[in-house]
Amino acid sequence: RAPRRAAHSSATPATQPAASLQAAPAATRSAARPSLTARRQPASMQLNRSKQVAAGRQTAAPTSVRRPVVKAAAASTAAPSAKSTAPKQPYDRLFNFSAGPAVLPLDVLEEARDDLINWKGSGSSIMEMSHRGKEFDGVAKKAEADLRKLLNIPDNYKVMFLQGGASTQFAMVPFNLAGAEDATDYVVTGSWSKKALDEGKMFTKANCAAKGDNKSIPTGWSLSEGSKYVHYCDNETIQGVEFKSVPDVGGRLLVADMSSNFVSKPVDVSKYGIIYAGAQKNVGPAGVTIAIVREDLIGSARPGTPTMLDYKTHAENDSMYNTPPCWAMYICGLVFAKLLKEGGLPAVQANNEAKAKVLYDVIEASNGFYNNPVDPSCRSLMNVPFTIPKDAELEKAFIKEAAAAGMVQLKGHRSVGGMRASIYNAMPMDGINALAAFMKEFAAKHA
Repeated sequence: RAPRRAAHSSATPATQPAASLQAAPAATRSAARPSLTARRQPASMQLNRSKQVAAGRQTAAPTSVRRPVVKAAAASTAAPSAKSTAPKQPYDRLFNFSAGPAVLPLDVLEEARDDLINWKGSGSSIMEMSHRGKEFDGVAKKAEADLRKLLNIPDNYKVMFLQGGASTQFAMVPFNLAGAEDATDYVVTGSWSKKALDEGKMFTKANCAAKGDNKSIPTGWSLSEGSKYVHYCDNETIQGVEFKSVPDVGGRLLVADMSSNFVSKPVDVSKYGIIYAGAQKNVGPAGVTIAIVREDLIGSARPGTPTMLDYKTHAENDSMYNTPPCWAMYICGLVFAKLLKEGGLPAVQANNEAKAKVLYDVIEASNGFYNNPVDPSCRSLMNVPFTIPKDAELEKAFIKEAAAAGMVQLKGHRSVGGMRASIYNAMPMDGINALAAFMKEFAAKHA
């Protein structure tokens, strides 16, 4: 179990059971049935609280579970001007530019909400179902079938819904494809491919075939003779460097981390041995990692490979060797179905290209006020990092004022600073246009 964060536990008010909340006015409920916090207090403190309720001046934590988070955040920042405020969204939602977990399609969230308590009339929530029951079996099979259709995955590839994040794949790939003395190649274009290389060195004779400068794709790769595979990251979430085509590795086995641009564009799966991706960027909530593995690569894990790190374990059991991340798989399935309905990945790519162009055009037209360091030939369609070179202090003001205007999670990764707009599939063009307008206004104000 993950440790409970003190900040969360101290900030969240005690609440009463839902049935109690619906039964009577707040003061009556509080007097009749004290909160969990109160029941844990000494009798003398509970008596004092009861007297306060009777006197009409209750001081305990509020009984409503809905807290005015958005209003509180806005109150703590400078009020934006009217023209820089993002258009109002349903449910008072903000434009969320988080790198992950990231924004999900609103209609997917609405369908999940409507089915949360009683999925399709089954009498149970999707979170309560047995993963081996016929209901969830149908959910899992449809999710896989829709993903296969989206990516046109050949029949000789297995699709697995795994746990442990893409970072676990950094070890899983070498365990399944190479021995301790085998040569493997890694191309480093940013933070995540560097982490994969570091992990690869623990289990193989890993070679850094090429290393970029975090703003371009290196040329002149030095691939090892007889290497078991070549690993690269198709889109670097932190640096915003993205491959625009499949790299030529001279017939060697190609392995790709596509965590932050998965299903953002068509991909020729047949050119890869393995594609893996954490789902929390483009296709679902955190908790599930999707691996697409060519069948002939399954079943040859090195001796001593842990059971859960052997692709064979999951391939032979249809991703259900143990309890899978059911909720995350369900949401992924809803997203896959939506993307198919809206025209598939060619339509998704066209939309993503249009969105990215808006932001990059603003940066280029700012006369140097904003800077994106990435070579235009490999600028990411998913993650747009930018800085304000003239004054780093202005970046703090930018982030603060953007949040007040309804655009959040724009702070750059802690390792590089600046700002970063993650504009995954589910980010609507309205959010892009709102950010672009804010960027122009901010630059004009501080030029």
